[in-house]
Amino acid sequence: MSVSATSNISTPIIANSAARILQAAMALCFGAIIVGFVGFSHIEIVHNAAHDTRHANAFPCH
Repeated sequence: MSVSATSNISTPIIANSAARILQAAMALCFGAIIVGFVGFSHIEIVHNAAHDTRHANAFPCH
């Protein structure tokens, strides 16, 4: 006796691409919030923590 284990489970392409788009959009929003908060923060410790990195990437902060 041979047992064949095949899986007929398939993810719809539309749902898969929609999930990817949603993940990418959420990552972009989260990144923009982080960069905006750090880049334009009036809290000196937060501002100075990433100061050199921002200037190295041409991100204006003042």
